Amino acid sequence: MTYCLGIKVASGLVAIADRRLTSGTEVSSNRKISVHEVENHSLFIMTSGLRSVRDKAITYFKEVLSERDRSFNKLYKAVNAFGEQVKRVAQEDKASIIASGLNFNLNAIVGGQLEDDEEHKLFMLYPEGNWVEVDQGSPFKIIGNSGYGKPLLFRNLSYETSLPDALKIGFLAFDATRVSANDVDYPLDVVIYPKDSFHMTEYRLEKEDMDEVSHQWSALLSNSVRKLPSYWMDPIFEKVRSVKL
Repeated sequence: MTYCLGIKVASGLVAIADRRLTSGTEVSSNRKISVHEVENHSLFIMTSGLRSVRDKAITYFKEVLSERDRSFNKLYKAVNAFGEQVKRVAQEDKASIIASGLNFNLNAIVGGQLEDDEEHKLFMLYPEGNWVEVDQGSPFKIIGNSGYGKPLLFRNLSYETSLPDALKIGFLAFDATRVSANDVDYPLDVVIYPKDSFHMTEYRLEKEDMDEVSHQWSALLSNSVRKLPSYWMDPIFEKVRSVKL
């Protein structure tokens, strides 16, 4: 399984992707985010799904970029081109993948800004090659193991959240997933894109880098639970006690 999170806030983009790969009982590590930058062309792609499909689609897309990069003046055009490569891989391999009992399930999050984009953009691309754009009403997308981190993101993240706070909330969403599922784990790749900068900053976080933050967050959660008011439970336990009597 995979955990890839893309966040779009007013001041820029945050991308977080784990590196854990599982195949049966085998566990390995591999990068799930790729970055492309040439002058005022700056984008990243995160993927979730079969490794063979991902590698082939990314390889094809890199060839397209090397040949046609200048023709993509807006990010949606590059997303369309990547979608075409996903469909190309589907035509070549989908039948044999399904015949082997597997699903053709490549999903991708693409973010960045090209020269004629008015602002930074974030897209979610599906295995069929179609996409949706992330807007201010729901400023994030997750692919892979998506369930555990969503409550924290929905409650704390908004379009006006700062880039540092977006990264903090994004990490906590990853941490919630990591402690709840054994198929998501460190190392963690982080990409930050400030609006109109045309430059991606990449960084890798290891478990030892974040242990203190994770433990402190766990302690804060435990303390918050204890501090929650309990008056609403009184009628329930009064009823419990009356039944015992």
